[in-house]
Amino acid sequence: MNAHDRLLLDGARRGDAAAVGAALAAGAAVEARDEELRTPLLLAALGDHVAAAELLVAAGADPNAPDSREDSPWLVTGVTGSVRMMRLLLPAGPDLTQRNRFGGISLIPAAERGHTAYVRAVLDATDIDVDHVNRLGWTALLEAVILGDGGARHEEVVAVLLAAGADPLLADHEGVTPYEHAVRRGFDGMARTLKAAADAVQAGSGR
Repeated sequence: MNAHDRLLLDGARRGDAAAVGAALAAGAAVEARDEELRTPLLLAALGDHVAAAELLVAAGADPNAPDSREDSPWLVTGVTGSVRMMRLLLPAGPDLTQRNRFGGISLIPAAERGHTAYVRAVLDATDIDVDHVNRLGWTALLEAVILGDGGARHEEVVAVLLAAGADPLLADHEGVTPYEHAVRRGFDGMARTLKAAADAVQAGSGR
C-alpha cells in the first residue's frame, strides 16, 4: 500500500473529508484496502461519515465491495441504521440482494436493531425483498421479534414491515411463526399486531 492509499483510508476512517479529497487528488486508489480488506467507502459508512462518503461515491467507489467479514458499504447501512448514508449510496447502484455472512440483506440487521427510520426508508425507496430469508431461517420480521427487545422501536419495525407486505405466516426453519415467537417472549403488544395480520392474511387467502 502506498502513502496516498494509506492517507485515504485513514481519512475515511476519521471522517476527514478534506483529507479524503486531498488523497484522491494525489492519486490514491478509491478501492484501496486495509488489513481487513475494508475500502475507504466501507470505513466511511461504518462511521456514518457522510461528507467523506460523498466524495468517494463521486470518485466511483463501489458500494458492494466486500471485506474479509463479508460486509460492504451498502450492507453496513442496515447495521448502523443511517438513512443519510443509505440514500447517498442508492445512486451508486448497490446490490439489494447482497448478503452478509449470515445470509442476510441490509434490511435484516436494521430490523433486528430496531432501526425504524431505516427500515421504513429502504422499503419506501427500493424494491428490497421484505421476506428475504437468511441462513438462520429468519426474515426481517422474525429477527425483529426473536432478537428485538419487544419495546416500542421493535413494535414499530414490525408494523412497518407488515405494512410493506411482510408475510406474518412465514415461519422459521422449525415452523415457528413470528406470532408464536412473540407469545413465547411475552411481547403482548407485538403478538396482538402479528395475530391480527396473520388472521387477515388467512381470511383473505382462505388458509
